[in-house]
Amino acid sequence: MLNRSLRTGFILCSTLFITTTSFADTVSLEYVGFYDRLKQVNKKNYPLVELAFSVPITTDCTIKSGNITTENQTFPLTYTRQQRLFIPYDAQLKSDRALVNIDVAGDSSQCAIAMQVRASNTQQQYTQAELLALNADMDRLLDGLQGFPMKYFRKPIDGITFEFLSSDTEIVIDGEVQASSQKFTLNAQQINRLKHISFSQQPIVVSPLVNQ
Repeated sequence: MLNRSLRTGFILCSTLFITTTSFADTVSLEYVGFYDRLKQVNKKNYPLVELAFSVPITTDCTIKSGNITTENQTFPLTYTRQQRLFIPYDAQLKSDRALVNIDVAGDSSQCAIAMQVRASNTQQQYTQAELLALNADMDRLLDGLQGFPMKYFRKPIDGITFEFLSSDTEIVIDGEVQASSQKFTLNAQQINRLKHISFSQQPIVVSPLVNQ
Protein backbone atom coordinates (compact mmCIF):
# COMPACT_ATOMS: atom_id res chain seq x y z
CA MET A 1 0.00 0.00 0.00
CA LEU A 2 1.44 3.32 -1.08
CA ASN A 3 0.64 6.44 0.88
CA ARG A 4 1.30 9.77 -0.81
CA SER A 5 0.85 13.24 0.62
CA LEU A 6 -0.77 15.23 -2.18
CA ARG A 7 -1.59 18.87 -2.63
CA THR A 8 -4.97 19.42 -4.19
CA GLY A 9 -7.56 22.14 -4.67
CA PHE A 10 -11.32 22.08 -4.92
CA ILE A 11 -13.60 23.15 -7.73
CA LEU A 12 -16.98 24.36 -6.52
CA CYS A 13 -19.94 22.12 -7.40
CA SER A 14 -17.59 20.04 -9.52
CA THR A 15 -14.71 17.64 -9.15
CA LEU A 16 -10.94 17.76 -9.28
CA PHE A 17 -8.96 14.68 -10.18
CA ILE A 18 -6.12 13.72 -7.88
CA THR A 19 -3.15 13.07 -10.11
CA THR A 20 -0.33 10.70 -9.23
CA THR A 21 2.18 8.73 -11.23
CA SER A 22 1.61 5.49 -9.33
CA PHE A 23 -1.21 3.16 -8.50
CA ALA A 24 -2.13 3.55 -4.87
CA ASP A 25 -4.67 2.43 -2.33
CA THR A 26 -4.41 5.40 -0.01
CA VAL A 27 -4.57 9.10 -0.79
CA SER A 28 -3.44 11.64 1.82
CA LEU A 29 -4.74 15.21 1.50
CA GLU A 30 -3.65 18.21 3.53
CA TYR A 31 -6.34 19.15 6.05
CA VAL A 32 -5.59 22.87 5.62
CA GLY A 33 -7.33 22.83 2.22
CA PHE A 34 -10.57 21.69 3.82
CA TYR A 35 -10.13 24.04 6.79
CA ASP A 36 -9.71 27.16 4.66
CA ARG A 37 -13.01 26.49 2.92
CA LEU A 38 -14.88 25.51 6.07
CA LYS A 39 -13.64 28.76 7.63
CA GLN A 40 -15.67 30.69 5.07
CA VAL A 41 -18.82 28.92 6.29
CA ASN A 42 -18.05 29.32 9.98
CA LYS A 43 -16.82 32.91 10.12
CA LYS A 44 -20.17 34.27 8.90
CA ASN A 45 -23.77 33.33 9.56
CA TYR A 46 -25.26 31.09 6.87
CA PRO A 47 -28.14 29.44 8.75
CA LEU A 48 -29.69 27.69 5.74
CA VAL A 49 -26.70 26.28 3.87
CA GLU A 50 -23.57 24.19 4.35
CA LEU A 51 -20.49 23.04 2.46
CA ALA A 52 -20.37 19.35 1.55
CA PHE A 53 -17.28 17.38 0.48
CA SER A 54 -17.59 14.02 -1.24
CA VAL A 55 -15.73 11.43 -3.28
CA PRO A 56 -17.75 10.52 -6.40
CA ILE A 57 -18.27 6.76 -6.54
CA THR A 58 -16.59 4.96 -9.43
CA THR A 59 -15.21 1.45 -9.93
CA ASP A 60 -11.77 2.89 -9.18
CA CYS A 61 -12.80 4.96 -6.20
CA THR A 62 -14.83 3.18 -3.55
CA ILE A 63 -13.88 4.21 -0.01
CA LYS A 64 -12.77 1.30 2.17
CA SER A 65 -11.77 3.35 5.23
CA GLY A 66 -10.40 6.71 6.27
CA ASN A 67 -8.85 8.68 9.08
CA ILE A 68 -7.35 12.03 10.01
CA THR A 69 -3.80 11.96 11.31
CA THR A 70 -1.34 14.31 12.93
CA GLU A 71 2.21 13.51 13.98
CA ASN A 72 0.96 12.08 17.29
CA GLN A 73 -2.74 11.29 16.92
CA THR A 74 -5.21 9.47 14.70
CA PHE A 75 -8.92 10.29 14.44
CA PRO A 76 -11.68 8.47 12.53
CA LEU A 77 -12.97 9.99 9.29
CA THR A 78 -16.75 9.90 9.09
CA TYR A 79 -18.34 9.29 5.68
CA THR A 80 -21.64 8.00 4.31
CA ARG A 81 -22.51 5.20 1.91
CA GLN A 82 -22.82 7.89 -0.78
CA GLN A 83 -19.18 8.83 0.11
CA ARG A 84 -19.90 12.23 1.55
CA LEU A 85 -17.03 13.19 3.87
CA PHE A 86 -17.74 14.88 7.21
CA ILE A 87 -14.64 16.97 7.83
CA PRO A 88 -14.39 18.67 11.27
CA TYR A 89 -13.67 22.38 11.54
CA ASP A 90 -10.76 22.39 13.97
CA ALA A 91 -8.00 25.01 14.21
CA GLN A 92 -5.80 22.58 16.15
CA LEU A 93 -5.83 20.09 13.26
CA LYS A 94 -4.70 22.90 10.97
CA SER A 95 -1.96 23.90 13.40
CA ASP A 96 -0.83 20.26 13.68
CA ARG A 97 -0.65 19.95 9.88
CA ALA A 98 -3.12 17.10 9.83
CA LEU A 99 -3.69 14.83 6.84
CA VAL A 100 -7.01 13.42 5.65
CA ASN A 101 -6.29 9.84 4.56
CA ILE A 102 -8.71 7.96 2.33
CA ASP A 103 -8.18 4.26 1.61
CA VAL A 104 -9.90 3.30 -1.67
CA ALA A 105 -10.49 0.14 -3.65
CA GLY A 106 -9.10 0.68 -7.13
CA ASP A 107 -6.74 3.12 -8.79
CA SER A 108 -6.66 6.21 -6.60
CA SER A 109 -5.30 8.34 -9.46
CA GLN A 110 -8.85 8.21 -10.85
CA CYS A 111 -10.40 9.57 -7.64
CA ALA A 112 -11.71 13.09 -7.22
CA ILE A 113 -12.88 15.37 -4.42
CA ALA A 114 -16.12 17.29 -5.00
CA MET A 115 -17.20 20.36 -3.04
CA GLN A 116 -20.79 21.58 -3.13
CA VAL A 117 -22.85 24.31 -1.49
CA ARG A 118 -26.21 22.85 -0.48
CA ALA A 119 -29.12 23.36 1.90
CA SER A 120 -28.29 22.20 5.44
CA ASN A 121 -31.77 20.67 5.73
CA THR A 122 -34.22 19.74 2.99
CA GLN A 123 -38.00 20.09 3.16
CA GLN A 124 -40.88 18.39 1.35
CA GLN A 125 -42.50 21.76 0.70
CA TYR A 126 -41.38 25.39 0.44
CA THR A 127 -43.03 28.77 0.32
CA GLN A 128 -41.70 31.49 -1.97
CA ALA A 129 -40.22 33.31 1.05
CA GLU A 130 -38.33 30.18 2.11
CA LEU A 131 -36.93 29.67 -1.40
CA LEU A 132 -35.83 33.30 -1.65
CA ALA A 133 -34.07 33.07 1.73
CA LEU A 134 -32.34 29.83 0.71
CA ASN A 135 -31.31 31.32 -2.64
CA ALA A 136 -29.85 34.38 -0.87
CA ASP A 137 -27.82 32.29 1.61
CA MET A 138 -26.41 30.15 -1.20
CA ASP A 139 -25.38 33.27 -3.10
CA ARG A 140 -23.72 34.81 -0.03
CA LEU A 141 -21.72 31.67 0.72
CA LEU A 142 -20.59 31.35 -2.89
CA ASP A 143 -19.39 34.95 -2.72
CA GLY A 144 -17.40 34.15 0.42
CA LEU A 145 -15.78 31.12 -1.19
CA GLN A 146 -14.70 33.17 -4.19
CA GLY A 147 -12.90 35.71 -2.03
CA PHE A 148 -11.71 39.18 -2.99
CA PRO A 149 -11.74 40.38 -5.72
CA MET A 150 -13.28 37.52 -7.75
CA LYS A 151 -16.62 37.61 -5.91
CA TYR A 152 -17.36 40.92 -7.64
CA PHE A 153 -17.08 39.23 -11.05
CA ARG A 154 -19.16 36.14 -10.19
CA LYS A 155 -22.63 35.90 -11.67
CA PRO A 156 -25.42 35.34 -9.13
CA ILE A 157 -26.91 31.84 -9.06
CA ASP A 158 -29.87 31.41 -11.37
CA GLY A 159 -32.09 29.45 -8.99
CA ILE A 160 -32.24 26.18 -7.07
CA THR A 161 -31.86 22.49 -7.99
CA PHE A 162 -33.71 19.67 -6.18
CA GLU A 163 -32.50 16.05 -6.34
CA PHE A 164 -34.54 13.01 -5.26
CA LEU A 165 -33.96 9.30 -4.71
CA SER A 166 -36.66 8.32 -7.18
CA SER A 167 -37.32 9.41 -10.76
CA ASP A 168 -41.09 9.33 -10.22
CA THR A 169 -41.10 12.16 -7.66
CA GLU A 170 -44.14 14.38 -8.27
CA ILE A 171 -43.61 18.14 -8.20
CA VAL A 172 -46.58 20.40 -7.45
CA ILE A 173 -46.43 24.20 -7.86
CA ASP A 174 -49.36 26.26 -6.55
CA GLY A 175 -51.63 23.21 -6.64
CA GLU A 176 -50.73 22.10 -10.18
CA VAL A 177 -48.65 19.02 -10.95
CA GLN A 178 -45.65 20.09 -13.03
CA ALA A 179 -43.65 16.92 -13.60
CA SER A 180 -42.35 13.66 -12.24
CA SER A 181 -38.58 13.69 -12.10
CA GLN A 182 -35.45 12.71 -10.16
CA LYS A 183 -33.98 16.18 -10.64
CA PHE A 184 -35.90 19.43 -10.87
CA THR A 185 -34.75 23.04 -11.21
CA LEU A 186 -36.39 26.36 -10.48
CA ASN A 187 -34.84 29.45 -12.04
CA ALA A 188 -35.01 32.87 -10.40
CA GLN A 189 -37.98 33.98 -12.52
CA GLN A 190 -39.99 30.87 -11.57
CA ILE A 191 -39.25 31.39 -7.87
CA ASN A 192 -40.45 34.98 -8.10
CA ARG A 193 -43.75 33.85 -9.67
CA LEU A 194 -44.72 30.90 -7.46
CA LYS A 195 -46.29 30.92 -4.00
CA HIS A 196 -45.72 27.32 -2.92
CA ILE A 197 -43.98 24.16 -4.11
CA SER A 198 -44.24 20.61 -2.75
CA PHE A 199 -42.82 17.19 -3.61
CA SER A 200 -44.15 13.65 -3.17
CA GLN A 201 -40.89 12.82 -1.39
CA GLN A 202 -38.30 14.88 0.43
CA PRO A 203 -35.29 15.98 -1.66
CA ILE A 204 -31.96 14.39 -0.78
CA VAL A 205 -29.97 17.42 -2.04
CA VAL A 206 -30.99 21.05 -2.60
CA SER A 207 -28.22 23.03 -4.29
CA PRO A 208 -27.65 26.18 -6.39
CA LEU A 209 -28.52 26.38 -10.06
CA VAL A 210 -25.39 28.06 -11.38
CA ASN A 211 -25.16 30.15 -14.54
CA GLN A 212 -22.73 28.79 -17.12
